[in-house]
Amino acid sequence: MRWLFWWRPPCLLRSVIVNLTADPHDRERDRVIHGVLWASRGPWLTVKDAQVQEGQGQPVKVDGEIVLHRDKVSFIQVFP
Repeated sequence: MRWLFWWRPPCLLRSVIVNLTADPHDRERDRVIHGVLWASRGPWLTVKDAQVQEGQGQPVKVDGEIVLHRDKVSFIQVFP
C-alpha cells in the first residue's frame, strides 16, 4: 500500500470541469466548477482559478481556492 501515497491523478495541473453530485434536497441545481486541478491530498482536491456555475446560470469567479472532498465529485472532465 505504500505506492498509494505516491499516486497522483493524471489530470493534476490541468484545466478541468468538476461536476458535483446532486444535493438530495435541491435536485434542480447542478453545480459545476471550472478551474485548474492544483493539488490532491488524500480524499481532498484543490481547484485554483475557479468559476462556479449553478444550474443554467452564468459562471461566477471565485477568489482563492476551492477544496472539494472526492465524495462530492460525480466526475471530472479534463481539457488538453
